[in-house]
Amino acid sequence: MMSRTIQPAIDRGSFVTASGPIPADVGIGLRLPHHRWVLENGPAAAWLEVHPENYMQDGTAEAELELIRRDHSLSLHAVGLSLGSPEGVSRDHLRRLRQLIGRYEPALVSDHLSWSAVDGLHLPDLLPLPYSEEALDVVANNIDAVQIELGRQILVENPSSYLQICESTISEEEFLCELVRRCECAVLLDVNNIAVTAHNHAESPSDRLSSYLRHLPLASVAEIHLAGHATVTLDASVSLRIDDHGSRVSSEVWQLYAHAVSRLGLRPTLIEWDTNLPEFDTLRAEADRAREVSLGTTDRGAGNAAAS
Repeated sequence: MMSRTIQPAIDRGSFVTASGPIPADVGIGLRLPHHRWVLENGPAAAWLEVHPENYMQDGTAEAELELIRRDHSLSLHAVGLSLGSPEGVSRDHLRRLRQLIGRYEPALVSDHLSWSAVDGLHLPDLLPLPYSEEALDVVANNIDAVQIELGRQILVENPSSYLQICESTISEEEFLCELVRRCECAVLLDVNNIAVTAHNHAESPSDRLSSYLRHLPLASVAEIHLAGHATVTLDASVSLRIDDHGSRVSSEVWQLYAHAVSRLGLRPTLIEWDTNLPEFDTLRAEADRAREVSLGTTDRGAGNAAAS
C-alpha cells in the first residue's frame, strides 16, 4: 500500500486540493495551437487539461502555460508513464513529471490503463494489457511507485480497446476496481472509450457502462472524459470504432454521459479533441452542451427524488 503521506486527488465533496480547485464543471483539453487564443481571450473554460509530455522542455510552450494557469485550474493527463510495463515506470519520465507538478501545481494528475514502453523503447501509442492477476500485480506496483514518488493520488483512465486478449481472466471494470482497492488511486471514466470498446467487442455500450457503475466505488470516479470517435469499415461486414478524438461527441456518448451523471452526480468533465483540431469556439460549444446535459440530468434526478 502507498505511504500515508500521499495527498488525495480530491476532496470527495468539493473536488478541491491543496494546489487549487477543479470544479465539478466542464473543462477543455488545451492543445498547443490554442495557446494563443486562450492568452488573448482570457478565461476560456471552467478548467483546462494538458498532456505533460508536451511541456517537458523549457521553451515557449512552457512559458505560455505558466501564464495560462494564472486564470485556470489545471489537470495533467499523462500518456507516457506506461503503468502496465513489467520493467516499471521510467524514473526519468517520473522525475520530469514531478518537476512539472511542482511548477504548474495541477489539481489532478492522470494516466491510462495501458503500456507504451519496453526495454527502453517508448512507443507512440497506448497498448492494451491482459486483464490477469499477473498484470494486476504489475500495474498496482507501478501505481504505488508513482503515487509515492509524486506524493499524491493519481487517476487511472479506462482504455479504448480493439481486441480481446485470450489471457484475460478478469473483466476490465473489475481490474480497475481492484486497483482502486489496492492502491487507493482514483478513476478517470472515459465514456467515449466505453462506447468504442463495446462496439468493437460486439457488446451493448449501455450495458458496459452499467457494469462499470455497478463494480466501481462511485466515489472513486474523480473525472469524466468525453470525445468523438471515428468508424472505419474494414470490409463489407466488419467496422471498427477508432478513438481518434477528431470530431464532436456522438449522440450515443451524450446518452451514456447522461446516464453516468444520473448515477455519479456532477463530476469534473473534460472535452477532448486532438485530431482535426477545430476553432476553440467549437470546443466551448461542446463544453456548453456537456454542462446542459449534466445539469439537466441532475435536476431531473433531484425532481424525481423530491416527488418520491
